Amino acid sequence: MAETRKIAAILAADVVGFSRMASADEDRTLARLRALRVDLIDPTIAGQNGHVFKRTGDGALVEFRSVVEAVRCAITIQNAMIERNVGTPADQRIEFRIGIHLGDVVEESDGDLMGDGVNIAARLEGIAAPGAICLSEDAYRQVSGRLDMEVTDLGPTQLKNIARHIRAYSLQVGVPAQAKPATQSRPPEPKKRSMLVPLVAGIVILVMVAAGAWYLLAGNRSASVVASNAPAAHLSIVVLPFKNLSGDPAQDYFADGITENITTELSRIRNSFVISRETAFTFKGKGVDAREVGKELGVRYVLEGSVQRDQSRVRVNAQLIDAETGAHLGSDRFDEDIADLFKLQDQVVARLANTLGRELVLAEAEKAARSKNPDAVDLTMRGRALMMQPTMTKDALDAALSLFDQALKIDPNDADALAREAGAYKDQFFGWRNPAIDYEAKVLGQADRAISLAPDNVAAYAVKSNFYTLTGRPSEALGAADAGLVVNPNYADLYAKRAYAEISLRRFEQVKSDLQRAMQLSPRDPGIGWLHAAWGMAELGLGHFDAAIDEYKKGIDLGCHVFYAYAGLAAAYAMEDRLFEARDALAEARRVTPELTVKWMRNHIWNVPNFFDGVGKAGLPYE
Repeated sequence: MAETRKIAAILAADVVGFSRMASADEDRTLARLRALRVDLIDPTIAGQNGHVFKRTGDGALVEFRSVVEAVRCAITIQNAMIERNVGTPADQRIEFRIGIHLGDVVEESDGDLMGDGVNIAARLEGIAAPGAICLSEDAYRQVSGRLDMEVTDLGPTQLKNIARHIRAYSLQVGVPAQAKPATQSRPPEPKKRSMLVPLVAGIVILVMVAAGAWYLLAGNRSASVVASNAPAAHLSIVVLPFKNLSGDPAQDYFADGITENITTELSRIRNSFVISRETAFTFKGKGVDAREVGKELGVRYVLEGSVQRDQSRVRVNAQLIDAETGAHLGSDRFDEDIADLFKLQDQVVARLANTLGRELVLAEAEKAARSKNPDAVDLTMRGRALMMQPTMTKDALDAALSLFDQALKIDPNDADALAREAGAYKDQFFGWRNPAIDYEAKVLGQADRAISLAPDNVAAYAVKSNFYTLTGRPSEALGAADAGLVVNPNYADLYAKRAYAEISLRRFEQVKSDLQRAMQLSPRDPGIGWLHAAWGMAELGLGHFDAAIDEYKKGIDLGCHVFYAYAGLAAAYAMEDRLFEARDALAEARRVTPELTVKWMRNHIWNVPNFFDGVGKAGLPYE
């Protein structure tokens, strides 16, 4: 693709004094910065339709469609940092400088942006005060009538390596604009800067917990660019597997089901970052330090607890831990009748929000489609446990289908049982197909019914998306995944399912973006090797052969021993004229799948540019 020119809003940001802090305590500084990226910076950028086109160590360059979105993003981040730095010693605070410019940029073939528009934004960031936002005149003109904060006119300013003077404006986050006189007909001009006037930062921590619902700042506020002193509503957390205290190992599935359901409920909170069940369960049965878990996964909070069940009641103990300090922020105990299992889960989430003291939106309580029959709930949990085994077998799949079927005979409107059975039939269709079964009706019909009963049942969307992709309907697969992500933006599997659909549609940059998000949400996922193999497909399609080789090798090393991983590796090697290595990889592919030919693969794998040319060059026969 040839380079193109366009007008874009560019935001440049970096950390004040990062080298000094990293020199004093590199591990802690890097861990804090990673956590900020995961639970504040990246979600805020994505929420304003921004695109990070370059990381600069401790900073980033971000493209936005409009200055309004860029400024809104900057204000949210700077306000959040005011709150987070409360009580932190001055020499340990992470503070950002931010510059924003609207101008002409050149987009390179690899998606990188260059030119004066980028350079000016970067230079504006360099003159911004810690915690402030510096705008060029071109950017300020777009938002000047919408800002409710103190603005300082810096006048025509000589920026390093910029030939012309750029008029700049400083937005003082946390300082409201001066009131306008009653007789004034025009907005006042920004005041001239005094070199002796310090930057004043203010903070109002808004805690709003009432009647089991919290107001989400980022999701429900007006879209206008108004500086808010309220903290941004972000939550990053991992729910570790709850311990089974019943004394009966056969009850492990029940504790696991409670853990997964609480994870799902927390995941539905908008602007949250919740580590997936698959990664969380890699810690099961291990003695772990919350601080080490938080550092590894990039989360601020760890929720852990235990489940004890007798014939008619369930007791859950839960405690919330600050992953940075290891401090226990709060604990609680919940006792409910087994029939009120979902009420118990809602209480855990609600009280967690109370303990955090942050602006959260509580996921809706007590869905009408949730089964009130404890036997149906129990049977569904048992089936889910079988479906989550690392390696699926026909016997385990048949047993899971039987359990789901029993649950639906007890309660035909149990949305979770419907969705889970649809997923089991999807796996049967692609593994041990029964010609007597109408899989279109069993998979899509039951998934749609589950969604109609419970529109928040994200598992049903994942089943639909995967079935559509594997039956050659990528556009429908993409639509199902997108619908599910509206319901639950933290469901790692849906990002993976969307990536698979996008491979078929040849949207390879978006494939990488979605796979990256899936890996962030589930960095220890047992299936992460398959994600790397899919990433290899995207790099191969883009013609990035070295990158494709790296991703395929990562996938294989992490357990993805399927034909397309080895065949893709062979294709990438062949396109680099590394034919000896290509033939070795192809031999592995044919060992895994002896019937492998070009013709056979055209019916079983994505038609990705360079893939079939590469395997042919490596020596794979056509038929």
